[in-house]
Formats: sequence, structure tokens, C-alpha cells
Amino acid sequence: MKPEEFLITDSEALKAYYTQTRNWQGIPSIEVTRKGRIFAAHYTGETGEMLGNYVALYYSDNEVDFNEPVAVFYAGKDRRCFDSALWLDKSGTLWVFVAVQPDLKVYAWTIDDPDAKELVWSGPREVGDGVMMNKPTVLSSGRILFPLAVWPDDRLRQFQPFGPAMADKFSPRSAACAVASDDGGNRFYFLGGATGINRSFDEHLFLELKDGTVAMFTRTTYGIGISHSRDGGKTWEEIEDSHLGGPDSRFHIRRLPSGRILLVNHNKYNGRTRLAAMLSEDDGKTFPYCLLLDERRDVSYPDAGLHGGAIHIVYDRERYGAKEILMARVTEDDIIAGSLTDKNSYLKRVINKIPEKK
Repeated sequence: MKPEEFLITDSEALKAYYTQTRNWQGIPSIEVTRKGRIFAAHYTGETGEMLGNYVALYYSDNEVDFNEPVAVFYAGKDRRCFDSALWLDKSGTLWVFVAVQPDLKVYAWTIDDPDAKELVWSGPREVGDGVMMNKPTVLSSGRILFPLAVWPDDRLRQFQPFGPAMADKFSPRSAACAVASDDGGNRFYFLGGATGINRSFDEHLFLELKDGTVAMFTRTTYGIGISHSRDGGKTWEEIEDSHLGGPDSRFHIRRLPSGRILLVNHNKYNGRTRLAAMLSEDDGKTFPYCLLLDERRDVSYPDAGLHGGAIHIVYDRERYGAKEILMARVTEDDIIAGSLTDKNSYLKRVINKIPEKK
């Protein structure tokens, strides 16, 4: 199949990918449009994280009723579409990024008007080599950094066929990478990357600090690592411990319109438990405010979208057990108070769940 064939939008064809047909699901992403439509995506297919996986995209106009997929990204049984990322750019265009194995490519599709009754798609565009599962970051210069990663060889072999050709292609610059665009996402180029000991699957994000330094936060075996770039993402320090902790799992970090920094991570955890939203008022040095989102086991892989003063956080629970995709809606005041204070806030709302097989 060619990349332009990966996108499925035909209503009849989509029925083969409805919720009741699935065996497992997880690894979600979320974005909220200017008019408040909430898009969510996750991947699934086959019996686990393997070749034959596909990405399902769906939305809700009322935060309660999420439809069956309006689009699916599927590349066949000998490939794997996975690690999707949703992003709303400054023009209001919705980007859907999908990683493909064993190609090890990231492609992007876009919808100029994601609030429309009928969605019109453009793409795909090839963003670069590797894997990407988090949102891009727009720097004050206007440059966009896309967080693609070339995993260490042992991680590549864990999830896909991996022969000498792939090793020769990627090992020389195996790193948590910054792929950049200086023209709003029309052209992409490899800018630089960071590496270090105890890397995991990277799943990194960028954050521009107030002094202009760009921080890269990465998933590591000890929690969250950090690297810094003083030249807009071209050169990076070696990854070191950020001391933010975490059970070797995905997290989410970003600057909010208020200037505070949001971190969604496991707090006082035992494994992938106690997923929480935290706030920093000192540019990420400390996170004194904390709101527990979900205390249960096997809650993981958060992503967040913003709309007005609301923060919508999506995550998964028990990919092979409860098989749930959940959402929380909170505000900065909720996080500061450590409890829900806004009448419209909520926690643990299930937005997709595979029904038990009869």
C-alpha cells in the first residue's frame, strides 16, 4: 500500500473497525477545536502492539457522546499504524500524525476546518524518519519542532522486524530528535537530537523556557530525562535526570496560555497508578500544585488539549482488561485547589470502551 491509501473514510468500510470488533486499545491523543469539538485518537487492531495495528479517529460535539471512527489509518497486516498525535495549529487546522512500521516513517494528514459537518482531508505529508507520539511545539521564532525519535536498537527489535538495513540507516543518529519546519509545516528537515544512558521509548516533548532555552523532556527507565538546546534545537546536551520521576511511561508537559507549565504524570505512584495533573509557576523548576486524576492501576499515556480555560486530558486504562479510553476536564484553579472547583469539571469519563465479548 502507498501512504495515500492508509486513510479510510468511507462509512461502510469503517464499520469493520468499530469498537465491538476490537480486542484491545490504548495510547490515545486528544485535541480541541476552536468551536469546542473534541477529537480523540488511539491505536488498536490484532491482539496487541504488533504489525496489523491501525489508528482510529473519532470526535464529540458535546464531550459526552463520541462517535465511532470517522477515519482509520491502516497500512495492512504487514505494517503497523500506531503512535498517533493530534495537534491544532495557529490557523485552526487539525493535524493527525501517524507513525508507520517497519518503514519507520511519520506521516501527517490535515483538516483545514475540523468543525465542519463534512471533514475534508489533505495529505499525507512525510514528516521524517522515526516515531512521533506527541504534539509539536512552536517556538517564539516561529520555528516548529516535531518530536520524532529514532529508538535504540533493542527497542526497535522489540516491536518490529529489524534487519541490517534498518540498523545501518538509523543507528548513526539514534536519538530523541528535533525535526523542524520554518514555513508552517510545508517542508521538514532533521535539525538535531539528544541521547543519553537509560533511554526508553523517548516519547519526548519540547518546552521553550523564558530565557529562550529549549528543554527536551524524554521518557527514560528512571522516569523523565531532560536535555537543553541553546540554539533553537540544533545542538543538545546529553540527557540527564530531571528529577520529575515517573514509572518509565509517557507523560505530557506544555506551557499554558497563563504562562504556567502543565505536567501530567504519575505522582506518588506504584507502577502506572495515580495519574495526576500538576502546575509550575517557576518555569518548571517545581510543581507545587497537584490534582489526582485517577488513582487506579494501569492508567497511563496522557495527552491534553486546551479550549478556553479548560484542560481536556485523555489517557488509557487497562489496554487488555478494562480496555478504556478516558477523559478528564479540569481547570488551573482545580489543580491549584487540589480538587474540582469548577462546575463543569469532571474526572474519569469513559469516552471509548470495548464491550465484553458474549
